[in-house]
Amino acid sequence: MRCNIGPPPGPFNDWSPTVALRQPLAPYACDATKSRGRLYAVSPSPTRSEFQRDRDRIIHSTAFRRLAHKTQVFVPLDGDHFRTRLTHTIEVGQIARALARALAADEDLAEAVALAHDLGHTPFGHAGEEALEACMKPYGGFDHNAQALRVVTLLERRYADYDGLDLTWESLEGIVKHNGPLEGPRALKPLPRYVRAFNAACPLELSTFASVEAQAAALADDIAYLGHDLDDGLRAGLFSLDEIAGAVPFAAALLEEVNAKHPGLERGRVIHELVRRVITRFVEDAVATARAQLERLAPGSAADVRNAEAAMVALSPGMAQAEHDLKRFLFVHMYRHARVFGVWERARDAISRLFPAFLETPALMPPEWATLAAMGGEAARAVVVADYIAGMTDRYALGEVKRIFGE
Repeated sequence: MRCNIGPPPGPFNDWSPTVALRQPLAPYACDATKSRGRLYAVSPSPTRSEFQRDRDRIIHSTAFRRLAHKTQVFVPLDGDHFRTRLTHTIEVGQIARALARALAADEDLAEAVALAHDLGHTPFGHAGEEALEACMKPYGGFDHNAQALRVVTLLERRYADYDGLDLTWESLEGIVKHNGPLEGPRALKPLPRYVRAFNAACPLELSTFASVEAQAAALADDIAYLGHDLDDGLRAGLFSLDEIAGAVPFAAALLEEVNAKHPGLERGRVIHELVRRVITRFVEDAVATARAQLERLAPGSAADVRNAEAAMVALSPGMAQAEHDLKRFLFVHMYRHARVFGVWERARDAISRLFPAFLETPALMPPEWATLAAMGGEAARAVVVADYIAGMTDRYALGEVKRIFGE
């Protein structure tokens, strides 16, 4: 496959969108009319910008629909009101749009990256990822961000002319790099094999930061999961309001504010008032911090943001400490709680058993997957098996365990 994506060519096909922008974009924002383009030529839409089109392709994908039945922290049997990957993703998209709007960036690109950021997640949340990563260790490992890139460039098979969703360069860059550079001294971990291979064909400038829009999506992810995991944990009774107030000064101050304004408020409403304040304070701080950093850098283009020495969209030191305190509290009191940890152990067991079964006997998979698995050696077969398992929903994975092992 030949990559046709290159440097910004100027106005996208000399076309200007007929849909009015919500607000003038800042000089550092990504401009849909100047997108670097797609791998495959496509006629411009008279009603949507290129980034709106990306967002819509993601929403209508099979992988996006499957998020409704993938765990965030709890399995679906634990209650109908707890978050799934889909509800989490929608919340991330809303916060990403809010951040992008406040920074005069492109809201649709921020939302597209946010909606795609979890497409590569396995069933059973992080427990499933840990199990699949262990299974794939001899074959190059597993990374959910790299898997998201596989989904949108290879595994979604919907269009007559190509595999994948054929997203713009800017969306692909955001999906891969939203957490920061993947090459060079600022890279946080080894470069996943598929990202390396894709980048060789279609360079994504892996040593630089992503756009403001992608950075907004990344921070929105952190803000969303801290807020809703706090909400879910409190409502599930994994920890109390008093426990979090005693361990997290930021939360204690917010609870004092709620109690002063609404004395005697019922517990459920106290939880909501706490969670909405947590999200609001993080968003407001992120906007103020990002504006200050952008003012100091004075970027005249999206390229200036990418080549900066640090991310532009970030929290202030004080709020970064609050984020750290909340994450530490949730790790101990929620993610390692006996009720949650027990579910995670069962999840790990399910994937740890399915992987070797499919690897040894590909015919256990549906015919189209078995055919793919038969086209290469063991390492290539392992990648096919990982693709198949990563795409499963929680209930489908459990059904496969029952079908194969009779349990």
